[in-house]
Amino acid sequence: MAFEGQPVLPAVRKVKDFEKLMKLTHTYIILLDCHISQLSSLVGLAKANGKKVLLHADLIEGLKNDEYAAEYLCQVIKPEGIISTRSGVITKTKQNGLLAIQRLFLLDTNALEKSYVLLERTRPDFIEVLPGVIPHIIAEVLERTGIPIIAGGLIRSAEDVTQALQAGASAVTSSNFGLWNHQFS
Repeated sequence: MAFEGQPVLPAVRKVKDFEKLMKLTHTYIILLDCHISQLSSLVGLAKANGKKVLLHADLIEGLKNDEYAAEYLCQVIKPEGIISTRSGVITKTKQNGLLAIQRLFLLDTNALEKSYVLLERTRPDFIEVLPGVIPHIIAEVLERTGIPIIAGGLIRSAEDVTQALQAGASAVTSSNFGLWNHQFS
């Protein structure tokens, strides 16, 4: 089962929220915004607390989001996985044996169709679909690609989480503290 059965992947933007998350039982966590100088200590703290960090490479300040940055993240920082919109970063992440999560912004039919072409090339381990509140699109992308889906963006309620999971998402990302410990069946 994906993410050890964890339906919600807590996503944090602030160091104080990251520290709070260390006290919770979640194994997988997502680190969004941070500065490159904080990466090593934050990932080290998470690992010391039994957490597996998924880094959003596009949101790390002070680090260009390219293949060289991905190589640095994989070999020096060593998170569990990397999330990115960039195909080169996804390819490099896969080459280094980490979880590669391709983030897609599905704004319209044209973006969706271009995404299918991209996914054929990159074949990530997971696809993060944004916004994650469109259950029929989650189901379509899963059916068409066969790649597990993570729903993210605009997830505001337990009902949003439940609908995404029922549509076939393996997990949902959320920065909403109230959803982190909610019990989903």
